[in-house]
Amino acid sequence: MEFRELTFEPGTLWSKTIDRTKKALRTGSLHPISTKSTFVHDGGVDFLVRIVSSLARKSEEKKEFKRKTSVEKQQINPFLPYEKNMFVTDISDTHVCLLNKFNVIDHHLLIVTRSFEDQESLLTLQDFEAIWTCMTEFDGLVFYNGGEIAGASQRHKHLQMIPLPMANREPKVPTETLITLARFEGNLGVVPGLPFVHALTRLVPALIECPQDAAKTLLKLYRAMLYAVGLNSPSAPACSKQSGPYNLLLTREWMLLVPRSEEFFESISVNALGFAGALLVQNELQMQLLKNTGGMIVLKRVSVI
Repeated sequence: MEFRELTFEPGTLWSKTIDRTKKALRTGSLHPISTKSTFVHDGGVDFLVRIVSSLARKSEEKKEFKRKTSVEKQQINPFLPYEKNMFVTDISDTHVCLLNKFNVIDHHLLIVTRSFEDQESLLTLQDFEAIWTCMTEFDGLVFYNGGEIAGASQRHKHLQMIPLPMANREPKVPTETLITLARFEGNLGVVPGLPFVHALTRLVPALIECPQDAAKTLLKLYRAMLYAVGLNSPSAPACSKQSGPYNLLLTREWMLLVPRSEEFFESISVNALGFAGALLVQNELQMQLLKNTGGMIVLKRVSVI
């Protein structure tokens, strides 16, 4: 077995992402999903809505995947082993960084545990160290789909990261028009314009200086946020399973946690990016449904109120 020292070179993540993307496109290993996008205003947010025709195909593939695993009584895991052409870099002895093979957003990264951990297990100190190691490299949004109802498509624990801004306009994250109006009591706050249960915390700029110290702070805040929205107690063991589905979103400035009640609003699937103000629809019919309903009502319907 070839030995590879599991170290991370600071200042290299973006260049490695670009280099690996070029190679993966050249070899046909990366399969970007083409989209067209528009903005739909609702509830004080300009929702970035992408029409993805191949989502219907992806939905069918997901159904076929579930059928096969049920028949064969085994779980197919794309991360054990991961595809070598998707490998970007080692992050730590517990996590690797991979490209998202079927990406809607350019330079969409996955932060994946080396060994199997369930996607419904609580995030750990090592998870937050890996998150913040990547966040120190370039301005991005990290998000987590805690369970199938929250939009997770794989059981192997993985976080995701996309570069900011999400579109060529301000704010960098569409829902920041509301997040900037949050009211705080101590470390935790709520956003008046978000009509569902959630918890928000602000992050101080000094965290960027040390991923290890940042991870300890983030873990403590994360556990407090879970408790604030009615999920796991801060005293629950680190290896615990989450007590309910949720989405987590994190930038260099804030962290938002939203418990979930449904994966779909009618036929529209919603994952963590929905709470950043970004939604995917399969066709013009779903687009019209979204426009008629309103993006904020869609989020409310898949959340806890």
